[in-house]
Amino acid sequence: MFGFRLYLYGLFITAGFVLAGVYMYVRRDMLKLTKDNVLDLIILAVPCGLLGARIYYILFNASQYIGPGKWQNIIMFREGGLAVYGGVIGGAIAFYVYSRIKKIPIGKLLDAAGFGLLIGQAVGRWGNFFNREAYGVGTDLPWRMGLTTNTGTIYVHPTFLYESLWNIAGLAMMHYFSKKTERKYNGQYFLFYIAWYGLGRFMIEGLRTDSLFVYGTDIRVSQLLAALSLAVAVLLLVRNRLRGYAITTVAGIPDPEPVLAFEGASASECAADADDLWTDDDFESCDDSPANDGSDAVSPEDPEKDPDPSDDDV
Repeated sequence: MFGFRLYLYGLFITAGFVLAGVYMYVRRDMLKLTKDNVLDLIILAVPCGLLGARIYYILFNASQYIGPGKWQNIIMFREGGLAVYGGVIGGAIAFYVYSRIKKIPIGKLLDAAGFGLLIGQAVGRWGNFFNREAYGVGTDLPWRMGLTTNTGTIYVHPTFLYESLWNIAGLAMMHYFSKKTERKYNGQYFLFYIAWYGLGRFMIEGLRTDSLFVYGTDIRVSQLLAALSLAVAVLLLVRNRLRGYAITTVAGIPDPEPVLAFEGASASECAADADDLWTDDDFESCDDSPANDGSDAVSPEDPEKDPDPSDDDV
């Protein structure tokens, strides 16, 4: 088309982006985002995600891109060379910058990204099938995948399929729970995504034959990162669960602005607001407010109710 050959790999990647964007747009009310927020995130996610995925792949496969006569390969996106974790990192950085500009809690944006990433990866992985890549070692299992080579047909683990089904299962659980109950704090869905994807990627990566390795070792980069991300996400999920209230940070990243207690709101009303993040100080500010201790609120314009200045704290 227009002098370019269309690849099914690219079409599936594009379809993944589109479906992820549609899902986030349809469920924007649940995610507490506006239409403009969702459209902005989609516009940011595509270039930043692709750029991050490309840089990540090049860093761990430098021999193909760095050196005399190889530099031009860096911009040859059509020949492949993208890494999922790089895309996640690139998108997360872009979302963080956007959150600082728009004064939106970063956790709220990352929650939307969690749903989008599961959809995008579930669909995009089928591009690996048509590209004859991202498959595993040989196997005799009934669901094996056959690949025709110059020497005959080999049967391998369809690791692309494993990851696609794993992401669909994760999306189904997140969708179900988001319908049944509201998130306890911004970033909860994203932490679940990180934990879920990390667990699946750690297991599946060990079967693949095209893994990137840490220089000079037999350690698979994606497997190592999957294990670390799984451990951190589970730790944060458990910590937040034990604390029993919302936090103002997600994985140590502070929100753009601390959420302040609404004037005249009760502590229970503060705690019930699923859209906001609360700290211990916020709860104390609710409990200590005059409107919540059972007494009449004091108005500066009512001299009869104005307390004795001597009773004020110094």
